[in-house]
Amino acid sequence: MKVLITGGAGFIPSSLADVILNKWSDSEVVLVDNFLTGRKENIPSHPRCRFIKNDVNNYNDIAPVFLAFRFDYVFHYAAVVGVKRTLDNPVMVLNDIQGIRNVLDLSKNTGVKRVFFSSSSEVYGEPVHLPQNEQTTPLNSRLPYAVVKNVGESFCRSYQQEYGLDFTLFRFFNTYGPKQSPDFVVSRFINAALQNKDITIYGDGMQTRTFCYIDDNTEACINSLSQNLFINDVVNVGNDKAITVLELAETIIRLTGSKSKIVHLPPLPEGDMTRRQPDIANMKLLLKKEFISLEDGLLKIIELRKNIK
Repeated sequence: MKVLITGGAGFIPSSLADVILNKWSDSEVVLVDNFLTGRKENIPSHPRCRFIKNDVNNYNDIAPVFLAFRFDYVFHYAAVVGVKRTLDNPVMVLNDIQGIRNVLDLSKNTGVKRVFFSSSSEVYGEPVHLPQNEQTTPLNSRLPYAVVKNVGESFCRSYQQEYGLDFTLFRFFNTYGPKQSPDFVVSRFINAALQNKDITIYGDGMQTRTFCYIDDNTEACINSLSQNLFINDVVNVGNDKAITVLELAETIIRLTGSKSKIVHLPPLPEGDMTRRQPDIANMKLLLKKEFISLEDGLLKIIELRKNIK
C-alpha cells in the first residue's frame, strides 16, 4: 500500500505517517513538504518512509512524485496554517487552491483510490448554533483560509462527480499533541508555563474551544481508510468538550505548577471565532473508544517537554 501525505513535515501529517507505518507492515509512505511551517524533526525515521522536499502548489514539482510512485491513497494536508499567519498572508493562502487542483488532477490520472482532504472547522465561521453539524451548519466564513478549504471541498465533490475520484473530507477542529508547532495555543501556553513566563491571551479569553488529542485524530482518520467509512462524505474530526481559552491557560498553569501570570492582549480584529464545538456523532463512529481527556493529553505533552529540558 503506497500512501502520499502532503505537508508531511507538519504536526498532524507526520503523526499520521507514524500510525500508518506502525499499523501496516506492507505500507510505503512518501511525505512531501516545502518547510513553510513543517519541521525536519517531525519526519519519521523509518525504512518504509521517504521524504521529498516539494511544493504541491507547483505542478512541475509534484507531478514526478505521483508518476514515480503511483499511490493508492493520498492525504492532502499541505496548507498555510495558523490564524495570524493566514491573516497576514492572504494571497499565499489563496495560492493553496492550485495545490488542491494539482493533487486531484494527478490523483485521477494515476489511479489513486481515494483522496483524504484536510478541511477545517474554520469553514463554519461564527456558529449560528452548536454543536456544528456537517450537513446542517452553514459554511459562512469569508476569511481566505476558510474560503480555500470550502473551495477544496467543492473540488473534491466535483472530481468525484465528473471523474469518479473518491474522497473523504476531514473538518479538523483544534488538535494538539507533542509535535505541535510552538505558535499554536496549547504548545505556546505549555512552553510559557514551563518557563514561568507570562501567558498571553487575545481579548478576555472567553472564546470557547474544543481540543482533540492527536492520537484520537489519527486513529479516526486511519479508521476511515481501513473500514471504508465516509467515502465521498464529510466528517468533523475533533472533541466536543468545550473550554474557554482562559480556563485552558489556568489548567496548564495548575498542571505544570507554574508561576506564570496571564496577560490579556487586545482582541484580534478578525479570525478569532467566539465559539467552536463539533457535532461528533460521526467522529464516534470512526473512533469507537473514549476520547483522551484534555488533562490526560496535556500531561502527556508536559512530561515530554520536561524530559527534553
